[in-house]
Amino acid sequence: MNLPPKESNRVRSPAMSSDSMNELAFYTLAGAPDRTSDLIDEVRSAEAMGIGGCFVSERLNVKEAATVCGAVGAASERIGIATAATNHNTRHPMVTAAHAMTMHHLTGGRYSLGLGRGIERVSKAFGLGAITTAQMEDFVGLMRRVWAGEVVIGHDGPAGRYPVLAMRGIEPAHIPMTLTAFGPNSLSLAGRCFDAVVLHTFFTDETTVRSVAAAKAAAEQVGRDPDHVRVWSCFATIGDHLPAALRLKKTVGRMATYLQAYGDLLVRTNDWDPAVLERFRRDPFVNGFDGALDHSATTAELEHVATLIPDEWLASAATGTPAQCVKAIHGQFELGCDGVILHGASPSELELIVAEYRRTRPVGVFDHLAANPGGLPEGLTS
Repeated sequence: MNLPPKESNRVRSPAMSSDSMNELAFYTLAGAPDRTSDLIDEVRSAEAMGIGGCFVSERLNVKEAATVCGAVGAASERIGIATAATNHNTRHPMVTAAHAMTMHHLTGGRYSLGLGRGIERVSKAFGLGAITTAQMEDFVGLMRRVWAGEVVIGHDGPAGRYPVLAMRGIEPAHIPMTLTAFGPNSLSLAGRCFDAVVLHTFFTDETTVRSVAAAKAAAEQVGRDPDHVRVWSCFATIGDHLPAALRLKKTVGRMATYLQAYGDLLVRTNDWDPAVLERFRRDPFVNGFDGALDHSATTAELEHVATLIPDEWLASAATGTPAQCVKAIHGQFELGCDGVILHGASPSELELIVAEYRRTRPVGVFDHLAANPGGLPEGLTS
């Protein structure tokens, strides 16, 4: 592990490796894993392949983000790590601040705290209420102040009321923060005060271009360098070397689950036909299905669901041969993204694609990127 030297408390950025492709990342424990411990082999394989970043999604079952992040940090040496995402209102601010600072020290500066809005109906069911833009912006400010060593007294803002927030015995640190963003308010927030933004899966090319521009423009409007806000494409990467039934689950099943959870938002964002979404919802099988389709539906059931989803809704993905997948990945950079998360597949499932990408990777273009998914370009400190 990249631990700081004993004679100093200063956390140093991990050295760049010519083998690390910091513009590429993956999600560990994609979907619903059988064993949380599978992440150890995944992370080690990803590092060996040269994948530069590891993103951690949170499910409140066996994928609690803080625990998973600690395991990723312990199992790795140079890979960047980010939550994408956890929610700011599920932990006390000091618990979250301490988690991030601990990860910062554990990994030698490779960690980015990533937040998101979550699913409103789930939050309300847990008694947490909907997350607002104002809450997240206020929370970012609190984290920055606490990590800087400030004693925050009598805070009363959108993120909550706190008599005292303080972190004793630390050296001030800038810990990058990442936002999983969907709509215009979130993208603007990302540009104003986050270090990186993760777009949603199955964004059309037009939506991706618009989203990148929105985040970068918001950064410029508040006097920030737009190049210091890294935009990650979350790009479904499902090669045809995988079994057909698995490809169906990772494409049709995943899209169907998004439509179950927040179909109106996805359809509105991509300017798709809402009548198609209504037909999907009214389908007797879909309407009566209990649970997430990508987790519980059989292959035969997903084959039926596939008849309800237009091919063009699934087109924004890397599919086909390794060469075809890599061409699509390069396309995300051409749309303005700074990084691509190879979404929905494990490192072993990505091996052929990553090897082909390395073969065609442009020389020197991404050498400035830090391992930390929200980190500043190499050599910059603020």
